Amino acid sequence: QVQLVESGGGLVQAGESLRLSCTASGRISSYVMGWFRQAPGKDREFVWTNVRRGGTTNYGDSVKGRFTAWADYTKNTVYLQMNMLKPEDTAVYYCAARLMGADEYDYWGQGTQVTVSS
Repeated sequence: QVQLVESGGGLVQAGESLRLSCTASGRISSYVMGWFRQAPGKDREFVWTNVRRGGTTNYGDSVKGRFTAWADYTKNTVYLQMNMLKPEDTAVYYCAARLMGADEYDYWGQGTQVTVSS
């Protein structure tokens, strides 16, 4: 079992940048890592994963070209650099992990709020 802790959320203006971090209690090399977000009243949305499945891409369509994510295996931490933020990026951002080969993400962080004002 792995515990995930996100940090770095906050309030920014449109066009600004923010970097989120997610530190795991175990080795992230054992897991597929992902970032997701959920805005009020909306379904959870895929943002990024470090391991693609089938014909999928690493990034969700709404963040391609603006967000960059990566994993630092020496620190067991994944990052999400968010540039050119828009009000529609406002959401709670979650870090998640699943075992290699698993269908679902079993481990989730508590989430960090990102609010983008216009």
